Amino acid sequence: MRQMSLKKTVVLVGMMGSGKTAVGRALSLALDVPFKDSDSEIALAANMSVSEIFKRDGESFFRTAETRIISRLLSDVPCILATGGGVFMNAENRSLISKGGVSVLLEVDLDLLWERVRNKKNRPLLNTKNPRNTLVSIYNKRKDFYNMADIQVKAISGNSIAQTTQCVVDKLSTRPDIFGDKI
Repeated sequence: MRQMSLKKTVVLVGMMGSGKTAVGRALSLALDVPFKDSDSEIALAANMSVSEIFKRDGESFFRTAETRIISRLLSDVPCILATGGGVFMNAENRSLISKGGVSVLLEVDLDLLWERVRNKKNRPLLNTKNPRNTLVSIYNKRKDFYNMADIQVKAISGNSIAQTTQCVVDKLSTRPDIFGDKI
């Protein structure tokens, strides 16, 4: 089997809890390319957690930092980039991703999302009186934007990370602009 190289960054988008980080790490191992996480990069640059940034500086500040980080990461060597759930809402981010990478939506139904995030304390947007209703509201506001992704992969309840990762690889393999021969 010939070895393939990644020609552009694969940007994983979708709701919080959709598996962007877990699938992204597995995908980076499968393709032997670096893995980056935009939220982690923002937290590293700010020397505080995403929750602390939201609390101290607000969502608007965070979103501005997010765009700067996305731009920087897309200009670096091709990698797997897991993004925060709100990245794809921003037209500038979608444009940056379209020019410098390929967007892959990890699509997950609401019940599975709720199972994955309901006990997490590191989801600042869900720190509300009724987090399930908040999740539904966020999902409904974002789904049309997510559907603009170049590639869509349905995450199925019961599938392992490896199975979902293979679905992503299979979809990426249908695109001639993603892989090249490794030298």
